[in-house]
Amino acid sequence: MGETGRAGGAPGPGASAGGRARARDLGVAPGIFDPGPLNAITDVAGVRVGHATVIEGDSVRTGVTAVFPHGGNVYLDRVPAALHVGNGFGKLVGSTQLRELGELETPILLTSTLSVFRAADALVAWMLEQPGMERVRSLNPVVGETNDGLLNAIRQRPITAERPARGDPRRGRGAGPAPPPRAYSETSDAVALGAGASARRLAAA
Repeated sequence: MGETGRAGGAPGPGASAGGRARARDLGVAPGIFDPGPLNAITDVAGVRVGHATVIEGDSVRTGVTAVFPHGGNVYLDRVPAALHVGNGFGKLVGSTQLRELGELETPILLTSTLSVFRAADALVAWMLEQPGMERVRSLNPVVGETNDGLLNAIRQRPITAERPARGDPRRGRGAGPAPPPRAYSETSDAVALGAGASARRLAAA
């Protein structure tokens, strides 16, 4: 077996240039269909992924990832959505309405466990500012989490309602096969809403 886990050393779809194996390279093939050219969710037409990393001092190491299902206003052009709970310990904002109506009306944000609620507030604020949203009186932000407390001073909750001052959150390239964080740092300026000053620096880079 080669360094990527495939016979002859040939990298599989989405294997990084540095030889870091992905699931399919190790014989794990989720689903019944073949992957796209990048083996990423951005192989789906219109899907964009962006990420902003927040690093402050010696203790804060966190960030926000945003997934846009298409390039328009998700509230005005909603997409079908479903939810399966594999571990009920998650803090997924927006899950109740998503399961009831079966549709998504905002981009999806992923962030640190204790920052979920601030990220949801930032997402609502950003959505209400978009054209055509002037009369909206109900909105269901969808924000998921991962507990990064082993790497990050999670109780500081640095994700705030501040939004990057520049950039179009829909202007992103698909997250490619490179391992994080580079795959995300090249995707979208200002897409990760509410990441504060560190995200603005990333967006301006």
